[in-house]
Amino acid sequence: MTVFPRDTRDTPLGTKNLTKLGTKTSYRLTSSLLPFSTSSSIFSAVNKHKPWIETSYHGVIPENMDTVLLDPPLVALDKDAPVPFAGEICAFKIHGQEAPFEAEVLNRTSGEGVLRAIGPVDCEAQKEYTFIIQAYDCGSGANGAGWKKSHKAVVHIQVDDVNEFSPVFQELEYHAAVTEGKIYDNILQVEATDQDCSPQYSQICNYDIVTPDTPFAIDRNGNIRNTERLSYDKQQRYQIMVTAFDCGQKRATDSVPVHIDVKPVCKPGWQGWNKRVDYEPGTGSKQLFPKMHLETCDGPLSAVKAMVELQTSHIGKGCDRETYSEKSLQKLCGAASGSTDLLPAPSFYTNWTASLLTDSGRDSDLIFRFDGRQAANVPEQVVPQNLTDQFTVATWMKHGPSPGLRAEKETLLCNSDKTEMNRHHYSLYVHNCRLVLLLRRDFTQVDTFRPAEFHWKLEQICDKEWHYYVINVEFPMVTLFVDGMTYEPYLVTDDWPIHPSSIDTQLTVGACWQGQCVRSVIRTKTLMFHSFFSSGGEVYSPRFTQYFRGSLSGLTIRPGKIETQKVISCLQACKEGLDINSLESLGKDIKFHFNPAQSVLVMEGEDLESLTTAMTKVSYINSRQFPTAGLRRLHITTTVQCFGEDTCVSIPDIKAVVMVLPPSEPRITIAGSDRLVRPVSDLRRATGVAPFRELRITSTVTKGDGMPGVLEVMHNLDYCDVLVIGDELDPEHESLEIPHSSLMGKHLDATNSTSGISIYGVDSMVHYEEALRQVRYRNWRPAALTNRKFRLTCSELNGRYTSNEFNLEVSILHNSPPVEHVNHMAVQSQYMRPVHHPLMVHTLNSHVSVATAVIVICIAALVVIVVLGIYRLHSTHQDSSRSEEDGAKDPETDWDDSALTITVNPMEVRDIISDRRRAVGGGGGVQLPTSKADLCRSDRSRPSGMARIAFLMSTLNLSWTWVLRF
Repeated sequence: MTVFPRDTRDTPLGTKNLTKLGTKTSYRLTSSLLPFSTSSSIFSAVNKHKPWIETSYHGVIPENMDTVLLDPPLVALDKDAPVPFAGEICAFKIHGQEAPFEAEVLNRTSGEGVLRAIGPVDCEAQKEYTFIIQAYDCGSGANGAGWKKSHKAVVHIQVDDVNEFSPVFQELEYHAAVTEGKIYDNILQVEATDQDCSPQYSQICNYDIVTPDTPFAIDRNGNIRNTERLSYDKQQRYQIMVTAFDCGQKRATDSVPVHIDVKPVCKPGWQGWNKRVDYEPGTGSKQLFPKMHLETCDGPLSAVKAMVELQTSHIGKGCDRETYSEKSLQKLCGAASGSTDLLPAPSFYTNWTASLLTDSGRDSDLIFRFDGRQAANVPEQVVPQNLTDQFTVATWMKHGPSPGLRAEKETLLCNSDKTEMNRHHYSLYVHNCRLVLLLRRDFTQVDTFRPAEFHWKLEQICDKEWHYYVINVEFPMVTLFVDGMTYEPYLVTDDWPIHPSSIDTQLTVGACWQGQCVRSVIRTKTLMFHSFFSSGGEVYSPRFTQYFRGSLSGLTIRPGKIETQKVISCLQACKEGLDINSLESLGKDIKFHFNPAQSVLVMEGEDLESLTTAMTKVSYINSRQFPTAGLRRLHITTTVQCFGEDTCVSIPDIKAVVMVLPPSEPRITIAGSDRLVRPVSDLRRATGVAPFRELRITSTVTKGDGMPGVLEVMHNLDYCDVLVIGDELDPEHESLEIPHSSLMGKHLDATNSTSGISIYGVDSMVHYEEALRQVRYRNWRPAALTNRKFRLTCSELNGRYTSNEFNLEVSILHNSPPVEHVNHMAVQSQYMRPVHHPLMVHTLNSHVSVATAVIVICIAALVVIVVLGIYRLHSTHQDSSRSEEDGAKDPETDWDDSALTITVNPMEVRDIISDRRRAVGGGGGVQLPTSKADLCRSDRSRPSGMARIAFLMSTLNLSWTWVLRF
C-alpha cells in the first residue's frame, strides 16, 4: 500500500483526498487532488521525471520482529528534486500476492522508506515472500496532482527462524533385545524431530543418555550400543532414559525410556515347558506342553522329528494297570474259566506262598520277589491234574542277567518227581537270557522222539523290566506272546518220552524239586549191598535246585484251552499313556506313531510351526478311577535335519515329570439288618433263608477342594467274602450257597467252603448287592443250633480299599426249649484256599475209624522189622570196615553173603539200571552221572537207613512183601 508522510507540507494533500482501493491498504491519487481540472499538460511542465528505485530488493524479517531488513535499503530518487512536490517521494505501493507487509515513507525529500509486517509472520507457515513495489512522487503541487510512479521492483523477503520448538521423540518408548556376551555396534536407533523451520533449529545435533552408570552409549545420530559384554545371569533387562538437543542446543522437553532385554546365548531347544505337570485323577486327558515352542536359532530346517517317552517302569508291573486279582482280571477280559493261580495272596489257607518275599508298596499289586533262595511247593489238590496237549501258561516276569560267567538255569515253574526219581515232566525256566519250556510226554501217550524243549531268545527276558508272558501250547505247536507280540521258538529239541511210573509228582514255583540220587555205581552181575550202605552217604534228601532270581506275579495255568490274542491284549493293557488332543487339528504333513502300550509317541514333519503345534497337543491320560499316585517321568528327544545335511542343529533332550495326585479314597460301607430271626422250618426248606436280603452297599469320598463335603460315588468291587464266625459249616447238615442263576449276566463267579462263601469278579456295587441278597443258608438238622453268625467284607482293587466288617446273626426259633450246644471244631484242611480265590476245598472227617487203628498197628510192626534188619546190616558193615583197616579187603569187593545172598539176573539188572538212568536224566537235559564223583556232587548229607532201603527197593523193583518175608 502507499502511505504518505504526515508533516506540515502534507496539509494540501490530506488523507481525505486519498481514494481507498477496495479492501487493500494501498491508496491512489485521484483527479480531485489536482487544483485544476482543465488539462494535465499544465502539471507536466513542472513534474518532468518519474521516481527511481532499485530493480530488486532482498529482505529478512525475524519471526519475533515486524521490520524487514532490506538489502539495498528502500530509497526512491527523483530528478525533479529539489523542486517541491515534484522532486519528493510521497508513497510506496506494493503489488502482487497478498503479502502481509506495508511500505512507509520515512523522508519525502530523501526518499527513504521502510518495509514492515502488518501482523506476525511464522516461518513454519511460510518461509519466503515475493512481491512488487513502486515509488510515487508528490506531483506538481500540494494537492498531489500530476504525480508520477517509478518502475516496478521485485522484493524477496525471507522469514528468519527463531528456536521456539523443542525436540520430540518419534516413539513414546523403545524396545530392543540383545544376546549376552556380545558387543553390538548398534542395538537400536532413537529418533527425535523439531518443528522449527530452519535447518539450524529443526535439526537434532546431539543425543544423550540421562541414566547414570549404564553399560551403554549413544552417538549424535541416536544409535545406542553397549560398552561392555552383558550377562543374562547378572541382569536380564535394562531401562535407560535418553534425551535430544537441536542445533540451537534446545533440549527435548521429555526424555524417552529405552528397554533393552538381555537374552541368553541362543541355544537350540524346546522352550516354554514346565518341568512338572500335576494330574488330577478323573480329569481325562491333560495337555503336557500347551505353550511349548522349538528354538532353532534361525537355522534352515528341512525336517524335524520328536519322540516323547512316558517312563512308568517303576509303577506296578511296568505301568498303571488294574490291580485286581488275576482271577478277576481274567473274568473281566473274557478269558476262559478253569485257570489255576499258582501264586495267590498268602493266607492261612494258601500258605504255600507265605514264605516267599512280597514286594509291598505296589498299591495292592501282588508281586513276589525271588532272590535265589526261596521257592514254594504247590499243594497237590491245587495242581491241575488234566494237563493235556492243549494248555496255557501265563505270568508277569521281571528278570535281569544272571550273576557270574556261567549262568545256571533259573526255574519259574517245574513239575518233577516227588520222591525217588529226578525226572522233570514239564517246566518253564530261564537260561542265559533264553526262555525255555520243557514238555516231556509219557510212554503211555507216545513211544517216539517228540519235541520236548522250546527255546526263545529275546531281549525282554533280561532287560530288568516287567513283561507279560503267555505260552499257548497246542502240541506240537507252541507260541509265545510277550506284551501281546507273537514270537515263535528259534530252537526246538526232541527227546524220548518218560517211562511210566507210580511216583507222585511235585509242582514247584521259583525252583525245581530234586529227587534222591545214588553216589555208588551198582554192578551188573551181583548187587553189592555193602557198597550201597558205605559210610560216605550215597543218597541225599529231596531239595530245591535251579532257583529263580527275579520277580513274578499272576502265574497261572489253564489246562485244556489256549488264550486268544484279544484276551492277552486286555490282560496286559496299560491304563495310562500318551494321547493327542484334537487329531483333526494336526497339520496334514505331520506323521505320528504310538507303540502298543502308548508310552512312546513319535512325531515328524517338515514344517517347524506345524510340528510345534502338534507337540502342544500331546497329553497324558489315566483311565483308572483310582490311579496309582506318584511321578511318571517324561523324556523328549528331538532330531533336526537341514537341507543337504543329515543333522545340523543339536536339540537337547527334555526331562520332565507328570505327578499323578493321590485320588480321594472311597469309604465302602455295608449296612443292613444285623440280626435275622427265623423259625426252624425256614432253615429246613430247600431255599433256606436269605441273611442279606436287606443289604445295601454304598461308597463315599471326602472332597476338600472346590466342593468340600462327602459325595457318594459309584465304582466296581472285585470280591465280597462271607465268613462263618465260630464253628465251620458241617456239610452233612448245613450249607451256605448262592444260586447260579443270580450270577448270570454279571461278571461274577462264586465258590464256597466250610468257612463261608466268596463272590468274586470285577463288577458294579449294584450287581454285588443283587448277588449277596441271593445268598442262602440252609440247615436241615438244626435241632441243637440256636444261632449262626456271619461276617461280610467287600473289596475294591484286590484289597486296596476294603469295606467295614458287617456282622450278621441268624437266630433260630425252636418249638421246644433249646438244649446246650457243644462246639466241635472241625479239622481244617492244611491248604484251605482264601474264600476270594476259587478253589474247592473239602474238610476232613474228624472221626477216627477202627480201620485207621489197624493201619497204625501194622505200620508199627513193620518199623520194628525194618530196624532189626538195619541193625544186622550195620553189624556186618562194621566187620567189613575192620577188614579194610587191616588191608585184607578192597572197598569195592563183594559183600559177605554168609548172612544173606541175593542172586539177581544180570540182564534184568542192566535193564533196570538203564531205565533208572533215563529216569534220573529225564529233566531238561540233565546228564546221567558216570562216576561216584559225579553222583549227587552238590549234597554231602548222610541219608537215613529207611531212605536207603526205600531207594534200593525202588531200583530193584522189590516190594515190602519181599522185605517182610526176609
